[in-house]
Amino acid sequence: MYSRKSFVPLRVLFGVIVLVLAISPLAAEPEAQGHGESFEFNPILVHHLMDSVIFELHLGGQKVRPGSPEFEAHTRFVKSYTFRDEQGLYRWHGGVPMHITRRVMAMFIMGGVLFLLLFYAARRIAGNPRRINSKFANAIEALVQWMRAEVIEPSMEGHSRGFQPYILTLFFFILFCNLGGLLPPIGEAAVKIESAITGHHHEHVTGATEPALLAIWPAITATGDISVTVTLSLITVLMIWITGFRYQGFQFLWTSVPGGVPIALFPLMWVLEFLVSPIAKGFALTIRLLANMTGGHVIILALLGFVFQVKSMWFGGPIGIFGGAGITLASVGGAIAIYFLEIMVGFLQAFIFAMLTALFVGSVMHRH
Repeated sequence: MYSRKSFVPLRVLFGVIVLVLAISPLAAEPEAQGHGESFEFNPILVHHLMDSVIFELHLGGQKVRPGSPEFEAHTRFVKSYTFRDEQGLYRWHGGVPMHITRRVMAMFIMGGVLFLLLFYAARRIAGNPRRINSKFANAIEALVQWMRAEVIEPSMEGHSRGFQPYILTLFFFILFCNLGGLLPPIGEAAVKIESAITGHHHEHVTGATEPALLAIWPAITATGDISVTVTLSLITVLMIWITGFRYQGFQFLWTSVPGGVPIALFPLMWVLEFLVSPIAKGFALTIRLLANMTGGHVIILALLGFVFQVKSMWFGGPIGIFGGAGITLASVGGAIAIYFLEIMVGFLQAFIFAMLTALFVGSVMHRH
């Protein structure tokens, strides 16, 4: 039997871990300004929310330097990154960019972790159904069974067997990406340690390549990028149209409009129901996931920014010192509370995206 006192060190360790998680997004930043100097929050916000290249990979094209029209031109659909070599800054003009960015690396890492953990749990469960499995395997089995029986199957009215693998994969992928963005910036900590040992300071240029040590863990939320959420939503939109034709045949072209609509309104309703409605559903999925995954991080960074803002100010006398300490404690406490809220939001948004995908696809299997 374990006594109540035996859990005290675990509680202390858990509290320290939570504190590190709360402070870590700003802890890896360059040293804060001294007393009396203003604290700039925008560069920190941009650094943590915007993407950047870790491994450069460009197929074809040519390098252009500052001063050339191609270097100053901004493409509308392809993000133009800035790189540095022995001759200075340059960008790529033409060709196909295949750079490994922080968000791409985060998806690679989370995808690998997801595969290993779920493969291990599946082997444990399927190897001997009568065996009492570990807590992790039991948790995964319970979560999968709940998603199948309570979410996917009811949303598709008993026709979910062929869709369950994708929707379950979608749920776990979004969940891991959401929660992965809350992990400490291990890569940035490794960069700091490497800089302290070698004495080489990595100069940060907006949009430039980042040190390869960030590949350990870039500490960025993959689902906080609109390209990721748009891609996931676009798959849902295509599944809506494909499923409609698969289950209703070519009748789906006109059965997408509810019965009883007057002939005069049929063309307008067809455009709204067949074209606009699936696209609007995909747009809603995109913005909901993107906004929730970005907003929480902005709030955490804003709260922790008060700590460095207080540090950059001079508080004279005991009242000022205690006031600054109070603001710091309130900022860190608020950031920790938002961290716990973000964990819940990460689960909730993964569930909502998977549930709405099942609901939207299931709604076109039969005419309503």
